[in-house]
Amino acid sequence: MAALPSLRQLSYLVTLSETLHFTEAARRSFVTQSTLSGGIMELERLLGGMLVERDRQNVRLTPLGEEVVARARVLLADAQDLMRLSREMSEPLTGDLHFGIIPTIAPFILTQLLNQVQEKLPRINFHLHENQSSKIISDLEHGSLDMVFLALPFDTNSLKLKEVFTEELYIVCSEKDSKTLNAKEMTDLDLSRLILLDEGHCLRDHTLSACPINERKNDARLKASSLPTVLEMVSANLGFTMMPHIALKNINQLQLKGLKTFTVNQAPKRTLTLVTRKSTPLQNEFDIVYHILKDICVEMSKA
Repeated sequence: MAALPSLRQLSYLVTLSETLHFTEAARRSFVTQSTLSGGIMELERLLGGMLVERDRQNVRLTPLGEEVVARARVLLADAQDLMRLSREMSEPLTGDLHFGIIPTIAPFILTQLLNQVQEKLPRINFHLHENQSSKIISDLEHGSLDMVFLALPFDTNSLKLKEVFTEELYIVCSEKDSKTLNAKEMTDLDLSRLILLDEGHCLRDHTLSACPINERKNDARLKASSLPTVLEMVSANLGFTMMPHIALKNINQLQLKGLKTFTVNQAPKRTLTLVTRKSTPLQNEFDIVYHILKDICVEMSKA
């Protein structure tokens, strides 16, 4: 049987692809630069092709190197799952759990989530990672996260999904915004006054699913990087926005006055979903976290 690349060699290449700097990649891998360089050169020998282009100024992956990195990430994630499976068999519901969550959900459920995880998974070290959907999905696929909680629609590739809750997006506007307050349908809204989150936030995409971008004339100034900032802009009557149901109580917490919330016909919806890898060894933890999230969302829907 021909010699196979080692996981260590593959991890060196993946780390180098993230840094494009041999010294930094070696530091992150806790080895000397010569050890890392030697490992990658041996990997190139085994695979029979150049993976990295090197010169005095730049380091870049070759097309073969990019393909090997993509496959290496999957292999490394599977190897991590294998190690975790062994521990789960001997010591179930213990160890680290890295949980990803998007910014348009995190602020509204974290207190309840952390309290219930501590109660129902007392021997789990729960690590929270807040980021946009594309980042946490990528980290999940690469093994950096164990499960993520986000909102569909979003491309989750071939990952394992379990839908938790579906909620409508509500119109939020100033009580002085008579035109928006009189809207009954999405088509009644003046989309030039729609305030959106910045690019990359899935809530922006969910909103635009009901307001196709080629049909709106949105002022580029009407966007923000967080929901509290969006609400401040709405409070100043700069426009209106759409917010998920679980975020509505945030209006009261921010002590913003003069805001109205309501739904219209054909309002967009989003589905809150727990996602993990199909190879996950943490099925028991996944099921427990799913039920925790389900209970939280159902309870908040009654508010």
